[in-house]
Amino acid sequence: MPEPTDTSPHVRPPRYLTEDVKGIGGRLKERPEDFVVEEAPLYEPSGEGEHVYLLVEKRGVTAIDMVATIARHFRVPRRAVGYAGLKDKQAITRQYVSVHMPGRPIEDVPAFDHPRIAILSATRHGNKLRRGHLAGNRFSIRVRGVDPTAAVAAKRALNTLERLGVPDRVGPQRFGFLSNNHMIGRAMFLRDFDAAVEELLGPARYTQTPEDQAEARDLYVKRDFQAARAAMPKFLRTERVVLEALGAGENPEQAILSIDPGILSYYLSAFQSAVFNAALEDRIERGLLGTLLEGDVAMRHKGRKLFDVDDVILAQDDTAERLQTIEISPTGPMWGSTMREASGVPGESDRAALASFGVRPEDFARAEELGAEMTRGDRRPYRVPIRDIEVEGGTDDHGVYVRCAFDLPRGAFATTVMDEVMKNVPDAGRDDDGENDSER
Repeated sequence: MPEPTDTSPHVRPPRYLTEDVKGIGGRLKERPEDFVVEEAPLYEPSGEGEHVYLLVEKRGVTAIDMVATIARHFRVPRRAVGYAGLKDKQAITRQYVSVHMPGRPIEDVPAFDHPRIAILSATRHGNKLRRGHLAGNRFSIRVRGVDPTAAVAAKRALNTLERLGVPDRVGPQRFGFLSNNHMIGRAMFLRDFDAAVEELLGPARYTQTPEDQAEARDLYVKRDFQAARAAMPKFLRTERVVLEALGAGENPEQAILSIDPGILSYYLSAFQSAVFNAALEDRIERGLLGTLLEGDVAMRHKGRKLFDVDDVILAQDDTAERLQTIEISPTGPMWGSTMREASGVPGESDRAALASFGVRPEDFARAEELGAEMTRGDRRPYRVPIRDIEVEGGTDDHGVYVRCAFDLPRGAFATTVMDEVMKNVPDAGRDDDGENDSER
């Protein structure tokens, strides 16, 4: 297997689309109230069916903890709880969650009481809410540590993104505070479970090992798995699960496959995302973010319908206008076993991005054996529209701020938008209970 020449998650842009606007700087997420996310549902619940749809507000809680809390309250297994997308922990978020409750009246469930989670409404629907079943998200973000007059520059930057589209870069949350989730996912796709365990449990390779994990990771290196598990912070649930399996005598493959399939999917998605980000970076550097090439796979944003780009499409009178209005955009690879591949020069670029990570298209043939989502692959637009922009500067009980509000389609990262505005968004991030949030 060829060694990777690229290990970067490519979360920093090669250049800003808003480079003519000075960044406003500042700080994000100083408190949950500074980062508000409201999910726009893909459809309204019908009022009938075996699934109860809950409109849930959470504050300072991860999606995984929210799911576990709701499952316990409704006395159902976690797999009976569905959600359309992950939402940040350090935020106030509102989203739908489904609970499979066939034959059980909602009225029979005791009142829900939690200090940081509230159920705002409940109704029924016929199917489980699944990942991606949302239209988008509305974000309201307060940047702290800036003069309120910086709202003028923030508005200029957002107006530029409204005109050109937002690069659909996958944000740093996907890659974790050790910036290696994608390398764990790479090893899983290659079925190199020894390497996956080393990336998950060994000392950090791409950043500094956090002090509260150093002892546990050193004990892992010494193969004292039980002591390593005892020393590993309790919020690192996945690491502790794998250490427990290793301590019980299971081999690396068994230990990795003991991870919850949903968590496995995060790691696989992180690898797909790193390759996509690399391809996006190349596209931006060549000045082709909003341009179609023969051989591209393009997307019509409304309905997310894919189509192949040929000389006939390029010659059509309305193609340029549709690109300018961001009705259509080129897409990049989220590699998997059945991903729709581009051809010609775009296809060569997709394969080159993958090869730089030491992976070949045929390496995904057995991916579905991992039993996780995300293994089949997909196409992701290189840019997305940003709508309904609001910007204001002001002062509240916590000091001065600039507030930026906007709508993004599902899957897009608000931190990518704010990086274009602030030009100082950190490179890595993971919630302090080990969940990798994606702002989806």
